[in-house]
Amino acid sequence: MRKFFTYAVYLTCLITVIFTSFSTAYAQEAASYVIKGKVVDNKNLPLPGASVKVAGTSQGVTADGNGAFSLTLNGAASLTISFTGMETKSVAVNSTTKIINVTLSDNGKQLNEVIVVGYGTQKRSDVTGAVASVPKARLTELPVTNVLQAIEGAVAGVNISTSSSVPGSQPAALIRGQNSINASSSPYVVVDGIPLSKTGGSLNDINPNDIASVEILKDASAVAIYGTNGSNGVILVTTKRGNTGKPIIRYNGYVGTENLAHILEPRNSAQYVQKYADYLKQTGQTQTSPVPNNSELPNYKAGRTIDWVKEATQQGIMQDHNVSISGGSTDVKYFISGDYLNQKGVVKGYQYQRVSIRSNLDINVTNYLTVGTSLYYANNNYDGGRANLLFATAMSPYGNEYNADGSYTIYPMNPEQLYTNPLLGLKTDQLNRSVNLSGNGYAEVKFGGVLKGLRYHLNAGYNYLPTRTDSYVGRLANNLLGTATATSSETQSYTVENLLYYTKDIGKSHIDFTGLYSAQRRRYFTSTGTATGFVNDELSYNSLGSGASQSSTSSSDRYALNSQMGRLIYSYDGRYVFTATARRDGSSVFGVNTTKYGWFPSVAAAWNISNEAFLRNSNVVSSLKLRGSYGRTGNEAISVYQTITADKSVRFPFNGVSTIGLQADNLGNDNLHWETTNQADIGVDFSLLKSRVSGSLDVYDYRTSGLLLKRSLPNITGYSSVWDNIGKTANKGLELTLTTQNITGKAFRWETSIVYATNRNKIVSIYGDGKDDLGNRWFIGQPVGVIYDYKMTGVWQTGEDASKQDPGAKPGDLKFADTNGDGKITAEDRVVQGQTAPKWTGGLTNTFHYKNFNLSVFIQTAQGMLKNNADLNYADESGRRNTPVDIGYWASTNPTNSFQSLNYTNTRGYGYPRDASYTRIKDITFSYVVPQKFLDKIGIASLTTYVSGRNLATFTKWIGWDPEQTYYTRGTGNSGSNQSAFVADYTNNYPVTRTFVLGVNVSLK
Repeated sequence: MRKFFTYAVYLTCLITVIFTSFSTAYAQEAASYVIKGKVVDNKNLPLPGASVKVAGTSQGVTADGNGAFSLTLNGAASLTISFTGMETKSVAVNSTTKIINVTLSDNGKQLNEVIVVGYGTQKRSDVTGAVASVPKARLTELPVTNVLQAIEGAVAGVNISTSSSVPGSQPAALIRGQNSINASSSPYVVVDGIPLSKTGGSLNDINPNDIASVEILKDASAVAIYGTNGSNGVILVTTKRGNTGKPIIRYNGYVGTENLAHILEPRNSAQYVQKYADYLKQTGQTQTSPVPNNSELPNYKAGRTIDWVKEATQQGIMQDHNVSISGGSTDVKYFISGDYLNQKGVVKGYQYQRVSIRSNLDINVTNYLTVGTSLYYANNNYDGGRANLLFATAMSPYGNEYNADGSYTIYPMNPEQLYTNPLLGLKTDQLNRSVNLSGNGYAEVKFGGVLKGLRYHLNAGYNYLPTRTDSYVGRLANNLLGTATATSSETQSYTVENLLYYTKDIGKSHIDFTGLYSAQRRRYFTSTGTATGFVNDELSYNSLGSGASQSSTSSSDRYALNSQMGRLIYSYDGRYVFTATARRDGSSVFGVNTTKYGWFPSVAAAWNISNEAFLRNSNVVSSLKLRGSYGRTGNEAISVYQTITADKSVRFPFNGVSTIGLQADNLGNDNLHWETTNQADIGVDFSLLKSRVSGSLDVYDYRTSGLLLKRSLPNITGYSSVWDNIGKTANKGLELTLTTQNITGKAFRWETSIVYATNRNKIVSIYGDGKDDLGNRWFIGQPVGVIYDYKMTGVWQTGEDASKQDPGAKPGDLKFADTNGDGKITAEDRVVQGQTAPKWTGGLTNTFHYKNFNLSVFIQTAQGMLKNNADLNYADESGRRNTPVDIGYWASTNPTNSFQSLNYTNTRGYGYPRDASYTRIKDITFSYVVPQKFLDKIGIASLTTYVSGRNLATFTKWIGWDPEQTYYTRGTGNSGSNQSAFVADYTNNYPVTRTFVLGVNVSLK
């Protein structure tokens, strides 16, 4: 299969060259002429992206950033010039015409815009569902490695969270709240019509420079067409394709710096010494040394200190270079791009490199047959040993970084061995790489005669994703035996979709039908070899057989999905639109005692009120559409084989011999079936005052039942849990998107975009008995993620009597509220204090234009969430490590009510919940479009330079590195994280970074 795919790549490139060369030669043979022009609005401002097409043909071009275009013609022609929200114009040209300037007037009809929806495109006026388009400005001139980073805070109802800024890591996405508890709530991602989700790939593999548009499907009417894959929303990514015209070469690139956005500074030397003295005093110990450890004394006496955070960090550098060429003839269009991204992290050892190549080809073979391909290759590199930022913050400023021979000291605070040198990871060998090789192809046949309006479209996609992760930890990194690990995996998947389209106009009625039959398959295999006990460290992970002991593991799985779908759209007179969709999915993940198939129907309607006679000539209402939808979606988001009862092999001694036996592993459920969500949505899209004010408002109500939930089991069964269809959740919310044209002068313009979303999530039922699940912190009537803990009211002070309420408490211990009024502090005093997801999110973008200068300022906010603050709790380590200066401590001379004493023992397991709300200046971009009259002299079609800054300032009450970041304390982690760039644990704490870049976008003539 890999050889076949390689040959297919070569063949496609060859076809591209042949057809392009042939079409160019043909054009040269005919009598041709070049016409140039510029498209502007009635204020003489350029309209970049305006469409210029030759009437009656498929030939056309798109205006560049200055509104300029160039078109090669053969003979007289009529050009049709259009732009979203503008009146379309037709201009007659011939060989005597050299230059034309076209002015388009605002038609106030924002709903004429064509957007991508599931399995096709529609005019926005015909869309009956909740579909959001990511602003085009967010897809360019931003220093991001993943398109989700550009979406964060910019689309109402889409919550993008960045728990770590490790280079190459991917943000988490959640659309309209969390429907499920244990099953995945991640949205489904589709790229150029072929699923990216469930193939092993991620949006990290897609170069943001290649993306033309991103649409987000939210409600049942929009997502039901994807059935089981649509219950958590769908992200549709469309990449760039070629246009008719001569080849256009573009370069987009930037280079810049990265720094820590905020540093949680450790105590300096004087503060460290004072803390140790206070610790000894509070614990009743006699101080015999100014510092805790003997190895620190020589440096203390000599006045030598180390800034460990500075030693573990560095100046980050980020650069991206993208070159593309696009163009084509009437019958052959192509887009080819190559990209190189290099990100040097701010913590030593962290880096990310990506090399990607894309080739999109469209060929009109005949007037009824069109074929095309979308091929891309992405190579991700996360190599390198890494410093440990957590350990750097824990080190004594009087610690020892190096040994006498120049090697790193293993224990800088010897004899303290709780924390090792934070730089030891740099002495490990780490290889972490992945490749995504993807080939998608399509063929479309258009029928004529009595079958006019009928199209058959075949989509086929294949993905091959090999990964390799190798590691060696040797003596310089505190492993005296040496341990090597080599892991490789391979994911192969394919998708085949048969689509049937039919459109028909009957008088004022328009009918649009889409039918689908598809199949998806994925096969995964992984193997790991481990060896320990090497004579030396020279061979690293390259010779596992040289280790004294070896072990190996391997596993494989297979996933399959079959689907059928039908969608009917009926519109009348551009005023009334009705949509009905039904999809049937069969998934291999479900049990043998129930049908593996599920039906997911939806209905929707829209009323274009502005097309009614009473509003058609309104000076106030430019466009107004009311829409509503109701439907059902499913969720299968669990791993394969969860319905099968399985054992695992283990080794145990039997008669003095190591023997392989079996142990209970997974308890299957043959009755497991779909998790189902019933969705209702009502929305309004509007444009007022000749599009000076436009936007949309949506309210929704989701009810999920038959949750795919892990039911806890008594340990005596041999199993800890089993998957079951139990429980119900509900999500209600409101979303608002508002865009205003504040000033629309000829030289100066000011636009504002506001997004606001609120979501109310709650658990309706868990096990059907009306009881909460205290162990899992699931409470009926409360959100899925909550903080359930004691309510801190202050700190016990000297002279206060705690004997009745909290016997054993002493001055400096935390004081908690007696919430149940029984006069004492017990576990029953724990209460739900808040939710971990934000109650509301928002974004504010102000864009200013002055002649050729542009300034965009984007502010993001997330409000109303609580998080446990790990930085406030160092348990019994407070006297053994350095601590942040921003985190104080109680003392008799400093009777604070915010922080405990240094000898406080957190016996109740209090999590220190704190308000994690924040407002952030997310990015500011300043750009300049070089005037065309200067560029014409040097043969350049367009040139834009820009300066952009990201994560510039954060306003929050949070004490720590950042309220959005997940911070792990020593020995903790999240085994459920699937980040390929890093293990989500205390060895990979990586704070939010601030980025400044200088970039340029240039197109050659």
